[in-house]
Amino acid sequence: MELIYKIEDKPKFGQLILFALQQLLAIMAATIAVPATVNSEVFKILGEAPALNASAALFGAGCGSIIYLLFTRSKSPVFLGSSFAFIGSMISAFAGAASMAVGYWGLIIGAVMAGLVYVILAIVVKTSGTGWISKLMPPVIIGPTVAIIGLSLAGSAVGSITSSSVEGGSVYVCLICGLVTLGVTMLCSVYGKKMGKLIPFVLGIAAGYIVASILALIGNATNNAALTVINYDAFKNCSVFSMPDFTFMLGGTAGLKDITASYLVTLFVAYVPVGFVVFAEHLADHKNLSTIVGKDLLTEPGLDKTLLGDGIGSAVGALFGGCANTTYGESIACVAITRNASTASIWGAAVLCILVSFIGPFVAFLETIPGCVMGGVCFALYGFISVSGLKMLQGVDLNDSRNLFVTSIILVAGVGGMTVSFGKVELRTVACALILGIVTNLMLNRKKADK
Repeated sequence: MELIYKIEDKPKFGQLILFALQQLLAIMAATIAVPATVNSEVFKILGEAPALNASAALFGAGCGSIIYLLFTRSKSPVFLGSSFAFIGSMISAFAGAASMAVGYWGLIIGAVMAGLVYVILAIVVKTSGTGWISKLMPPVIIGPTVAIIGLSLAGSAVGSITSSSVEGGSVYVCLICGLVTLGVTMLCSVYGKKMGKLIPFVLGIAAGYIVASILALIGNATNNAALTVINYDAFKNCSVFSMPDFTFMLGGTAGLKDITASYLVTLFVAYVPVGFVVFAEHLADHKNLSTIVGKDLLTEPGLDKTLLGDGIGSAVGALFGGCANTTYGESIACVAITRNASTASIWGAAVLCILVSFIGPFVAFLETIPGCVMGGVCFALYGFISVSGLKMLQGVDLNDSRNLFVTSIILVAGVGGMTVSFGKVELRTVACALILGIVTNLMLNRKKADK
């Protein structure tokens, strides 16, 4: 792919702000969805909801991304956000805690444990190199696995594009807003001139938000609830400046005193196995990004650096936002679609995340973007992730039945949404598909191919 901005390029300041905002909008929905989901699920179990919040999650994601950029020496253009893989672990941290305060510290300690998994893996990679990874996971495995990352999220995009933020909002109105967002994004990306081509998501979300707002005004004026799909409640009692409720502050000193050895074992079981699972997604993401930017990121800056940045950045992110972080496919897709691989844009997005977490009206604005509008954006983002994975198969001989079996197994496991649980540990779809692909490839390629 011919890039407009390469990794080391530095756009002008005005452009940089827009690029940073675009990255923020691309990762925003998933980043703030994790704490909201954990709050909801813990309430179902304990009858009491934690105080995890969107602004703290954004602050943590920004800090985690800065750590990652420092470790990779600004040579890997990807943003770190709240990881969905650790949602079950986060719920276990609260369910197994003696009190809510202990649970907050459990989130931090658990993320540190998962981060140590990355540190250990980084040491292994540093001492043994990455050659074994290329042999264990050739393009016939990585390609369809990357495609699965996007395809496994397809249902979420379809569900979002028809979802209203207000009860009674029409599915058809949601679809209109989502398709307007998608349409403007595609047109700007393909036919846009200069900046329009570089910020299609900003323009698409703006268009969808405006259409949703206009329809809401008409709906309120005519008492037609079906036209209202946007909820402005987040702006009520919204202060201009507000301090996020950081996780370590919510836990306080009282929470630290009540941590027991058995609780630490619970955290170990909940977090450490997931850390190994997310390692697979880390590899797939960086293989995909390497294809997009035209450089092998596993060699330069090196897989050991990306692992350290991801692991330590995840622990730092949890200290503030409670959520363990991971590299975001949405961020990678944003790089692919806009052809802007400048890490200066990622730096800008990270700093912007930290700054806006203190600005009440901006956080409120992000929370009021309707699900259908974000769904329109996700159609493009998740689709690009899938296609970029399939492009890796271009050099693979699918007439060879061995390659055909490996690809087929991965796609079926991924599209079918295969998951496997071992107690509190869950192997998610991407991990299941990747493991099955590796095992199948080892089974069928024990001997060299016949001439």
